[in-house]
Amino acid sequence: MKIVLSIAGSDCSGGAGLQADLKTFEAFNVFGCTVLTVLTAGNTTGVRSIKEIKPSFVKEQLEMIFKDFDISAIKIGMLYSNEIINLIREFIKDLQIPIVLDPVCISKNGSVLLNENALLNLKTLFDYVTIITPNQFEAKALLNYQINCKKSIEEIENLKCSTLIKNYIEKEKSVDILYINKRVKKYKTLYIKSKNTHGTGCSFSSAITANLALGKSLEESIIISNKFIYEAIKNAPNLGKGIGPISHKNGALYLSYNK
Repeated sequence: MKIVLSIAGSDCSGGAGLQADLKTFEAFNVFGCTVLTVLTAGNTTGVRSIKEIKPSFVKEQLEMIFKDFDISAIKIGMLYSNEIINLIREFIKDLQIPIVLDPVCISKNGSVLLNENALLNLKTLFDYVTIITPNQFEAKALLNYQINCKKSIEEIENLKCSTLIKNYIEKEKSVDILYINKRVKKYKTLYIKSKNTHGTGCSFSSAITANLALGKSLEESIIISNKFIYEAIKNAPNLGKGIGPISHKNGALYLSYNK
């Protein structure tokens, strides 16, 4: 069995962060390990407070995981501070495995999930990862990205890693835009008008990570992960008073039925 690692924050409501990553890893039949970076007090309506884990303890977690397991791929989520970003950069810079960075800084409901002075530092990880998967708000904050802006697209194309900008809505389609090796590819799925999308970004990036660990190409991993997320939203349990969680179980059922 392939072993993958999520380096991310905890979501006490269970729909995003490490909790969503582990549910996704199980769906793809890979074993998930975790390194905890921050604790959050939040739910489907937003995040009330964030408590950073001491960088020295983050380092201890990493050391213990890599001492014991042969990690096939890594997903990086919420890092929060300069100290943790610096630590992770030093740890991953010489690794020769797929690394997916979900550059968590702004949630769908507008919650800020990164220290203001850490935004530029987060970009220093880009040289050491396979792909970054920002949402529209994060792409704007990190890369000044606008979908038809030639200058911002040129900046993305000059990055060493691939970039996947998530969830543009075009008519009745949800569109993910991949910039890879100076090429642009669009992945379109039917747009589901749903309030149950909490944790989709985390789950999508961890699904890509799982598929890369299983030996799939990056583009194939994105296609499979899109289908997984679509089914998970479509069959969401409709929980909470805000942006509800998706159903990882039903996403997994779709995968098992369509092998």
